[in-house]
Amino acid sequence: MAAQTVVAEPQGRTRRDVAVLSVPSDHVYVRHLAPLPGEDDGPRRVVRLEDPEDPWWPPPALEPAWLEARTDDFDIFHVHFGFDARSLVDLADVVDVLRSAGKPLVQTVHDLRNPHHTTRELHDAHLDVLVPAADVLITLTPGAAAEVAERWGCTALVLPHPHVVELDELRRRQARPVGNRDLFTVGLHLKSLRPCMSGVPVLDALLDATDALDGTRLRVDVHRDVVDPSGARHDPELVPALHRARDRGAQVEVHDYFDDDALWDYLEGLDASVLPYRYGTHSGWLEACRDLGTAVIAPDCGYYAEQGPVHSFHLQESGLDAASLVEAVRRAQAAGRPDPVPIQLREEQRRQVANAHATIYADLLR
Repeated sequence: MAAQTVVAEPQGRTRRDVAVLSVPSDHVYVRHLAPLPGEDDGPRRVVRLEDPEDPWWPPPALEPAWLEARTDDFDIFHVHFGFDARSLVDLADVVDVLRSAGKPLVQTVHDLRNPHHTTRELHDAHLDVLVPAADVLITLTPGAAAEVAERWGCTALVLPHPHVVELDELRRRQARPVGNRDLFTVGLHLKSLRPCMSGVPVLDALLDATDALDGTRLRVDVHRDVVDPSGARHDPELVPALHRARDRGAQVEVHDYFDDDALWDYLEGLDASVLPYRYGTHSGWLEACRDLGTAVIAPDCGYYAEQGPVHSFHLQESGLDAASLVEAVRRAQAAGRPDPVPIQLREEQRRQVANAHATIYADLLR
C-alpha cells in the first residue's frame, strides 16, 4: 500500500508533547495510531518523528551507533516492524543504548511468527531480546497476548488493529450504492508468494469449491515476479497450476503491485477473500476487507479469527484440510457479502486507540 507521511518533526514542540521514535513511522498501522484530524489524543500530544530517508532499510533507528547519537531527539522508542533486518547483537545493543539514556522501550507484537521467514528460529531469537526488555508490550488480540504471557511471562495490552483504508476514502466508498452481483466471487491473491503462503494446494481446493457450488467464481491474482522465469519469486510449480485454473474457468490475473486505489477496487470486486497462510499472527489485509465489506476466509493458524469475523478453515504448516476450505467457501456464500464496518465505528476505534497510546506514553514519562 502506498505510503503517506503524516508525522511531524520534533522542533518547536511544547512541554506537553511526547516525541516518539517509531520503527517505522511511515506505515499504515502506525499512521492510524494518530488521533482524528482536529482532535486531541489524550493527556499529552504525540509527535512521531519522521523515518530517516537514506537509507530507510534496514531501519537506521535499530543501528546502535545511529541511535546513540540521537537519543536527545525523542522521549519514547516504539518498535513495530523491521527488527528482523538487524542482528541479535545489534538489538541487544539498542536495548543498552535506550537503558543508558533512560528512554522507555515500547513494542507492539504484530508477528509472533514472521511471515517472510521459512523457519521460526531467527524471529523467536529476535523476540527473545526485545520482548523481555520492553517497558510496555502491546498486541492486537487476546490469543496473541496469551501466547506472549506463556512464552515470556510478560503482560501485553490488547489494542485492536485500526482501519486500513483512509477514513476519507472509506467514507466515500461506503456512501456509494452497492450493485447486484450475478456470481459470488472468491478471490485468492498470492502476491509475491511469501514463504508463509500455500499456493498450489489452496488454489486446487478453491477450484474444487467453486466447481461444487453453483453461482460462484474464482479470481486468482499473482505478482509478475512469481510467473516470470527471471523473477525474484519465480515458482515453477505454481505457473502450471495457474494455467490449469484458467482452463477450469478461473479468472487469473498477473500484474505488478496494486496501488491503494487499485487494491481497494480489487477487494470491493470480491465477495470473499481467502488468506492462504500456513503460519502467521495478524493481518492488515483482513482489516482492509472489513473496511470494505469483503468476507474473509482465513486459516486457523495465528489469531485471525480474533481480529474480526472470518470463515475459518484448517491450514497449518503441517498441511491443508481441503474439505474444510471447501466448507468455508460454502459458509461464506450462504452468509453473503458482509456489511463494511461502519465509518462511525472505525472513527471511534481510532479515537480509543490513539488515546490509549498517548496514555501509555504519558505514563511512561511520569
